Amino acid sequence: MTVQKQQTKRPLRADSERTVRAILEAAERVLAANPAATMEQLARAAGVARTTVHRRFATREALLDELTDWAARQFAEAVDAARPDAAPPLVALYQITANVLRVKTDWSFAMNRPVEDSHPEAARMHAEVRATCVRLFCRAQEAGVLRPGIDLDWTRRVYYALIHEAAKEGAGGEDIDALATRVVDTLLRGAGAPGGLAGA
Repeated sequence: MTVQKQQTKRPLRADSERTVRAILEAAERVLAANPAATMEQLARAAGVARTTVHRRFATREALLDELTDWAARQFAEAVDAARPDAAPPLVALYQITANVLRVKTDWSFAMNRPVEDSHPEAARMHAEVRATCVRLFCRAQEAGVLRPGIDLDWTRRVYYALIHEAAKEGAGGEDIDALATRVVDTLLRGAGAPGGLAGA
């Protein structure tokens, strides 16, 4: 983690925080359309001088690193907001799905960046979300929402894949709540017709 990155994580005055958020939101918009965009283009989109961007982020890579961490925080907060350890499992599953789809469509560039060893804070938050998802799926199984004996790790990976595909639709403007319903319905009911296996 660079010194500049550490500085952006210290408590900021309200005006500084607004400036950083404006830069990050502009960076997400511009980079989603043009991943090669320059710092000058990002500054222009944020409505600030290039020197202002450089005061907050010493390099383009430092800005991208902060953008990655910022999106990971939105992701983790979206999951926590659904009260996954307290709400009824089916309610929590739907709400997490809708919340996460909003983050993945609003922060698609940042959410698609790798979060391996070079982004330990983002990787930590993603790992916490994964652990929360496992706990929720265990609760869902105990409540009868998921069938007994199902491979929960496989189910979680299928769920992630469904969200990934739904996020593409969300980026195209499709209604997030409808997409969340589709994801949960597909996860719990699949695509087979009732009694379909009996006729195989």
